[in-house]
Amino acid sequence: MTDDQTAARPTVQADNDRVRVTEWRFAPGAATGWHRHDYDYVVVPMTTGKLLLKDGRTETVADLVAGRSYYRPVGVEHDVINVNDHEFVFVEVELKTPASD
Repeated sequence: MTDDQTAARPTVQADNDRVRVTEWRFAPGAATGWHRHDYDYVVVPMTTGKLLLKDGRTETVADLVAGRSYYRPVGVEHDVINVNDHEFVFVEVELKTPASD
């Protein structure tokens, strides 16, 4: 995130020893800032649009569709930026405990 960039707004909806559920709201141009995911996670887009993903080596534009979820493993490092001209919202579910066999 640059000095003139707006920060995305996280609101934690649930947090316990098994999961953390966070709603992320991005104004146009807003970014998460550089971060590393400490857990496997699932993202549930609440709006349809594009997010710019910067991982330090490449920049990728992800086309996201409301209600079409995706999974990522622990260790992902990136900055996420809203490149839409409208607010973008997603819910992130972090899985703090591994699945039981």
